[in-house]
Amino acid sequence: MTIALRAQPAPPLAASETRPVAVQALSVEKGYANGTQALRPVDLEIAEGEFVTLLGPSGCGKSTLLKMVAGLIEPSDGRLLLWRKPGTRLCETGKSLSYVFQEATLMPWHSVRKNVRLPLEMDGVPRAEADRRVQIALERVGLERFADALPRELSGGMQMRVSIARGLVVEPQLLLMDEPFGALDEITRNHLDSDLLTLWQRHAWTVMFVTHSIHEAVFLSQRVIVMAARPGRVVADIHIDEPYPRTAEFRLSARFSEYAMALHQHLVDASSEEPL
Repeated sequence: MTIALRAQPAPPLAASETRPVAVQALSVEKGYANGTQALRPVDLEIAEGEFVTLLGPSGCGKSTLLKMVAGLIEPSDGRLLLWRKPGTRLCETGKSLSYVFQEATLMPWHSVRKNVRLPLEMDGVPRAEADRRVQIALERVGLERFADALPRELSGGMQMRVSIARGLVVEPQLLLMDEPFGALDEITRNHLDSDLLTLWQRHAWTVMFVTHSIHEAVFLSQRVIVMAARPGRVVADIHIDEPYPRTAEFRLSARFSEYAMALHQHLVDASSEEPL
């Protein structure tokens, strides 16, 4: 039986017609003094509550774009808005963001609890309130029994859960995740993908997730922004029209395979284009 492929380009403004726009990139680009164009102009809107994945090979600018959204690097041109405000004025919106890096980047001499509490200490949150929020964050990622453990006593997957808890402890509305599960084995990665979707559905975060895994992008996303390198650019905006929760059975379905093949073809087509 042939299943009609539904990985069609998402209408550019469809999501924002019913929900506020959380992230807006207006002709954002990144170039360097040596002439390298890391990212060609990008126009992108992400609605509040959407799960959007940036997919592409190394060097395509997906992490660069994510870091510009986070305010970690400045664009060479264009504007980035969060809830219609420049990132430097995010506090005026009453919203907050968290960034989860590729590596867990935990302090090895501190317990799980102290690692998760660090952002709150930096913000001057009173200790009692900080401890309450740390406990909630650890419960959300299933690590409440490991609060007093040191990072070296945890597996790689558990260390990434600590990193995610540290991101959640500030109670963000926007969660930026830069290949957080890329170094993990496939079974652990699949488990964490499923757990992340459960948390996203429960708390209605806006998520921007970076990966180079086509299968991870299909499983997680409502939309996949396909990017290609040399120079970094967006080549497709694909809607994954499948219901949640997504199960292991979905990973084995014909429809999952067709989405994956469609995304793969976009990457192949982009790599065969002549650089501009």
